[in-house]
Amino acid sequence: MAQRTTDDQPKALPPALESMTLLVAAVIVHDKATNRVVLLQRSQNAKFAQGMWDLPVGKSEPGEPITETAVRELYEETGLTVKPESLKIAHIIHGAWGVEAPNGFLTVVFAAHEWTGEPENREPRKHAQVRWVDTDAIPEEFVDTTASALRRYLADGQQVTLDGWS
Repeated sequence: MAQRTTDDQPKALPPALESMTLLVAAVIVHDKATNRVVLLQRSQNAKFAQGMWDLPVGKSEPGEPITETAVRELYEETGLTVKPESLKIAHIIHGAWGVEAPNGFLTVVFAAHEWTGEPENREPRKHAQVRWVDTDAIPEEFVDTTASALRRYLADGQQVTLDGWS
């Protein structure tokens, strides 16, 4: 495969596949006026964590900026629209291993305080439900890493979670 060189882009080096980390975006849609967040419950058909609650979250596409991943995944899963420039970094999760990420994953968790639309379950095969949840009633059956990120965001706490590293 020939490598392209452009005026504004240096010649790319071959990828360091052994160290490739899956890039993921998650979004905490936080209605500060009512102190609620949008959560989804994974269905029995989900790839992992069946029946567990989670944030809207998904993998980055090749060449896609992480803010665009967040906007796209949020819309695909919930129907909510946010502007990339309105996203604020809330938390970073660095996992040593993931279901589709044997070499680890990095999840950038964004907070959004401005959005349009009402949450709806746009992927019923993947999710049992999508809804507003009071921050004082977050379900216990929650994916560990995103639950930790959400709790720390709500408490203004530590902004990095390491998972699975010795």
